[in-house]
Amino acid sequence: MHYLSTRGGDEKLSFEEAILQGLAPNGGLYIPAQVPELPENWENDWANLPFDQLSYEITKLFVPASEIPPNDLKLLINRSYSTFRHSSRTPITQVDSHRFILELFHGPTFAFKDVALQFLGNLFEYFLNRRNARKSANDARDKLTIVGATSGDTGSAAIYGVRGKQDISIFILHPKNRVSPIQEAQMTTVLDSNVHNCAVKGTFDDCQDIVKSLFSDKPFNDKHKLGAVNSINWARILSQITYYFYSYLQAKKQTPAHSHIQFVVPTGNFGDILAGFYAKKLGLPSQPMVIATNANDILTRFWRTGVYEKHDSSQHVQAQDSAVEAAQGSSDGKQAVGGVKATLSPAMDILVSSNFERLLWYIVLESMVDGDQLAASRQVNEWMNELKLHGRFQVPQAALNVARRDFTATSVSDEETTQTIKQYFSHPRPGYSSYTVDPHTAVGLKAAADVGCNNNTYQICLATAHAAKFSEAVENALNDEASFNFQRDVLPTEFHGLMDKPRRVIDVNGIAPELTKEVIESKATEEVSQQNVGI
Repeated sequence: MHYLSTRGGDEKLSFEEAILQGLAPNGGLYIPAQVPELPENWENDWANLPFDQLSYEITKLFVPASEIPPNDLKLLINRSYSTFRHSSRTPITQVDSHRFILELFHGPTFAFKDVALQFLGNLFEYFLNRRNARKSANDARDKLTIVGATSGDTGSAAIYGVRGKQDISIFILHPKNRVSPIQEAQMTTVLDSNVHNCAVKGTFDDCQDIVKSLFSDKPFNDKHKLGAVNSINWARILSQITYYFYSYLQAKKQTPAHSHIQFVVPTGNFGDILAGFYAKKLGLPSQPMVIATNANDILTRFWRTGVYEKHDSSQHVQAQDSAVEAAQGSSDGKQAVGGVKATLSPAMDILVSSNFERLLWYIVLESMVDGDQLAASRQVNEWMNELKLHGRFQVPQAALNVARRDFTATSVSDEETTQTIKQYFSHPRPGYSSYTVDPHTAVGLKAAADVGCNNNTYQICLATAHAAKFSEAVENALNDEASFNFQRDVLPTEFHGLMDKPRRVIDVNGIAPELTKEVIESKATEEVSQQNVGI
């Protein structure tokens, strides 16, 4: 098994190299050269496996034993998920006769990204420790400088995955005033010396562009040994494949023998749902997956037209409606910036979905007569250049047909998001309990209802975060419900007092990559100085 770039080139990397390098030098994303096959009797053999063991069975398909011995891989996985609060790690809850919620918020930061980032942090540590163990006492240690962008949850999950780890420094860029207060507090209250939070005056897309620029700067990358924690890192996608299999196997136990399963995924950067795509390529039975977007609907528009376009040419960007102001207290600093609309589901406020490039590679490859991987890479590279230069590209009908076979897409407004939060709390289906959802999960539930399903299809909606992380949106949706008490019904004990803890954050007053480089250079110099004086 080796890994190649979606944009071509001669690189054939090992798993370790692909994980530590993160992003290809040509700007492409690493993908496995081939998708492995499942064991012949996987559904019967895996039906009752606990999450950790199932994760091992799936992960080892992509990680040769020559790179990580089986016992080491098991220990890494077990260690990663021992931090989760629920014994099932990612349990499912049935909320009506044909719909389940896959709860992905039982990790240390109450977000789905813990599933991948607890594992990725341990992988980084494992590879660095192994490399440094081979060195003599006088050799310089291998180190890693992680640089990541976050629209909310990636930052805290990545920080909790590597905080305090030797030979690792982490710099997380978040758009200033455009993440929820809880999310910001989770990141900035971590005071470990290897953790650096950067508040960038811009959007998530700006932060993401800065990160990609730094990775593409070879001298800077070589000097600081950059590592990726965003879902451009293949390990993020690999880790998330497990909960598609796990939830499928759990749902099949609770549904008729010949029923079908459909996954519905709130989608921003396309990493979460891409893991579902890989699960399908491995052989997981699934109806076309539902891409649920908010008003930042580039993906929904692509599935409708075949045009991937940053800005909707059919209409001008409008100011946000009163629902945003009501949920966020004020629209100050929350208006559309650079075409990104501020919504009640801020983790999905993204114009360009990085992981969509990986899907493009596969749909191009499959739509070609000869299935030439190099030709697919050339086409993806051409489209990415068009996107950078012109803000759009269009795929041929054959490629769009392949995309429509595996996915359908729909968008959900803020008003619909609010109404869905109310519906599941105040008006549960007969026989089912009240359920409090965060706004991103609400987007998924509304999309599921819009797509609908027949009597033989059951939907699994991915709950990407705990409702407490988006307190303003949830409280404002339920403020007229006499039976609702946020402190009692939603707020975890781990969040008590969080907003009052000391914080450390670095303001970056612009989106020029040089400004972020200066921060990293400054902190690297500080670390060297501290080491030289024995601190």
